Amino acid sequence: MMKQEPTQLHNSEDFHKKMAVDLFNYVWTFLDLESRTSEQEQTMIHAAHASRYHWEQIGKPVNRVRGDWQISRVYAVCERSEPSLYHAKKCLEVCLEEQIGDFDLAFAYEAMARAYKITGSKTQYEEYKKLALQACEDIQNEKDRDLVLGDLSSI
Repeated sequence: MMKQEPTQLHNSEDFHKKMAVDLFNYVWTFLDLESRTSEQEQTMIHAAHASRYHWEQIGKPVNRVRGDWQISRVYAVCERSEPSLYHAKKCLEVCLEEQIGDFDLAFAYEAMARAYKITGSKTQYEEYKKLALQACEDIQNEKDRDLVLGDLSSI
């Protein structure tokens, strides 16, 4: 078996997909913690951005939506409102442009609500939470709907 040159490996679709998925899942090891150190927060932020970068290389719009959603969530957990809101808006923008619905749209609204919550913008928080709840009505899979509803209740 021939050994791949590093540049060939790093430009391969398989490499980008593996990195995107592994980093996305790695972020959850930190998100699932009740509290995090400053170093863990930094690692979580970098891993979320890295995952999103790899999806940008090979993914579809839905992959980029989920990447921006996760980045928004990470920043919200770190109580950094500006980047949380920025990535929530990117997530929602792509959902609407690409007509991505179901739980991805509900989660985009959830991200907006969560980001506005930490900004202290009660009106926008309530508006996007209401939109998220409405979007949940269109989610076909009950487990997916319950997942969004659970996240909404955690805000």
